[in-house]
Amino acid sequence: MARRIVVGMSGGVDSSAAAAMLHRDGWEVIGVTLHLWDYVREGHAGRCCSPEDQYDAARVCASLGVAHYTFDRRDLFREKVVDRFVEDYAAGRTPSPCVRCNESVKLGPLWEIAERLGAEAVATGHYARVATDGDGIDLRAAADAAKDQSYFLWAAPLDALRRLHLPLGAMTKPEVRAVAAAAGLVNADKPESVDLCFLEGQAYPAFMARHGGANTRPGNIETADGEVVGRHDGVHAFTPGQRRGLGAGGRPRYVLKIVPERAAVVVADDEGARGGGATLEGFRWLCDARPGRVRARIRYRHQGVGATLEETGGGGARLRFDEPQRGVAPGQAAVIYEGDRVVGGGWIAEVPS
Repeated sequence: MARRIVVGMSGGVDSSAAAAMLHRDGWEVIGVTLHLWDYVREGHAGRCCSPEDQYDAARVCASLGVAHYTFDRRDLFREKVVDRFVEDYAAGRTPSPCVRCNESVKLGPLWEIAERLGAEAVATGHYARVATDGDGIDLRAAADAAKDQSYFLWAAPLDALRRLHLPLGAMTKPEVRAVAAAAGLVNADKPESVDLCFLEGQAYPAFMARHGGANTRPGNIETADGEVVGRHDGVHAFTPGQRRGLGAGGRPRYVLKIVPERAAVVVADDEGARGGGATLEGFRWLCDARPGRVRARIRYRHQGVGATLEETGGGGARLRFDEPQRGVAPGQAAVIYEGDRVVGGGWIAEVPS
């Protein structure tokens, strides 16, 4: 009897190719699409989460001869991802919506659905590699560094990670498209969405104004010494490390930090805008190893920096970078690697002066 697996299907080529590969390998595949956002209601046309995406996922499953179901998770997505995104920016933090989504909306609920459908595992089209390792999780970066998405997965529920299959982890994007084309999938050439799925081309300050973030107030752009060098319309438009859009005195400056209680954006030159470390909250290990020397990624496109990690108790930790880093932003995830293995992660709470 074939082993049953639920494949989270967005309608894109990656998750579709993952379903085709598992079906080819003898799994009983059940495609599941989570309806997360409604662009008809929002009055904004976009690909991701659109009815067309759900239709593409259903057509792929039909061509493979496997079942497909759609589950409505719009309220959960709004609560856990969109509302948190708006709240974080309004409070001067820089959110990590894709990490939050995998943590609270996608992988956990997919595993719950899998259990209801009698499946033993879940699969997605993420570019990363995962296996169980005793009581821990052996989560590793994808073979294709340009597509690696391991950064987004560290906070997902452990039960879901232990049952997660990632068929694309050793592949490149052209190889994935070739698999989809060979399987005759209708979306083999479908372009990727490069924006956050719920933005689809909108500037995020405009999005926030429509979704409850319009209560932010204007304030000063100032140096660490208190010199006012400009004005702004709201701290939600800024993030540490940002250079563009400052209008701060006609010289290269970067956002050092945001002080939401007085609506201040503090800027500095390149050297002054770099932080030597970060304190973390909500920290957890994914494996039994407890290395003190690690590589820390402080945002998705960050290549990582050598660092010393020290736990401080109560889910807290402290990172000290080997070299000062620009753009260390409260609210972002700091994901901790040993080689290509994700050994832990936490949320940046503060950047020590």
